[in-house]
Amino acid sequence: MSRFWSPIVETLVPYTPGEQPGRAKFIKLNTNENPYGPSPHAVAAVQEAAAAGLQLYPDPVARELRRAIAARVNLSPEHVFAGNGSDEILAHAFNAFFRERPPVLFADVTYSFYRTYCKLYQVQHREVPLADDFRCDPANYRGESGGVVIANPNAPTGLALSLADIETVLLQNPDVVVLVDEAYVDFGAESAVALVPRYENLLVVQTFSKSRSLAGLRVGFAVAHPDLIEGLVRVKDSFNSYPLGRPALAGALAAWEDEAWFEETRTRIMADRERTARVLETMGFRVLPSTANFLFISHPEAAAEQVLANLRARGILVRHFRQERIRNWLRITIGTADECDALVTALRGILADLK
Repeated sequence: MSRFWSPIVETLVPYTPGEQPGRAKFIKLNTNENPYGPSPHAVAAVQEAAAAGLQLYPDPVARELRRAIAARVNLSPEHVFAGNGSDEILAHAFNAFFRERPPVLFADVTYSFYRTYCKLYQVQHREVPLADDFRCDPANYRGESGGVVIANPNAPTGLALSLADIETVLLQNPDVVVLVDEAYVDFGAESAVALVPRYENLLVVQTFSKSRSLAGLRVGFAVAHPDLIEGLVRVKDSFNSYPLGRPALAGALAAWEDEAWFEETRTRIMADRERTARVLETMGFRVLPSTANFLFISHPEAAAEQVLANLRARGILVRHFRQERIRNWLRITIGTADECDALVTALRGILADLK
């Protein structure tokens, strides 16, 4: 502890991101990055934006990007907010909508950054236990609260609620913000954006990092009633008026407009996810039915931490969480077909060595 810290800093438990190796060569299946890279049009747009104009500030309201997103979802640009990755937007939302209120509700097994935001912004929260099979019951999100946060599909489980289930949560919580975090929605789940015109308390957050392969640019967006968007803008402009640089804005716009690349790459990921899941099940793994670009797996005869270490020794990185309910589970990103095959081969060897 530094004597110069503000009192709250000592209490913070920062989010721990997945390992980013240095020069060592690994098959990286630990941070849910897209293995196919961004649209070539996005790369060209970033290069063009970087070649001229960097001495000028970027558009502080991301006008063109917001207009393009709004047109795709049949809403006005006033329904769209753009920020420096979905994590920043989530942080702004916790700050804007959940402070000085009753506890906000979210699952006990979900994206751990939610707890970090609560600590940072002094937001009360209550964790709602998932069922034994890690499914979320919408009926558990009723009664007094300061808001509801649902990752859909959930992370790290990959399980998703239906649009009808999301609507149930909205109907049960008409007087608080219901935030639906859709970082992985493009890999097989239903987006709640379609419900935005009917529910003024719905905030949907998405990212360009996963399905559009732009994790390195840090671009995210939210879709909601203009009143909620204005709340996010007020927080953003009290923090950083220029969160998205010129290359990021240009690359995101080009990626958004290249639907062919988006469809091709996400389809390949979903196909390899299903193929890999079937093979792992034949090997004795329990594999949750994922609608994300990762699998959540466990083996009754192999401790997750041991499998994690053995995979790393074989040059493959996956993700393990120490939370008690999921200590014997691993989250594995879907890589290329060859990377998935290498994973399966390594796991076969590990299981054989354990016999």
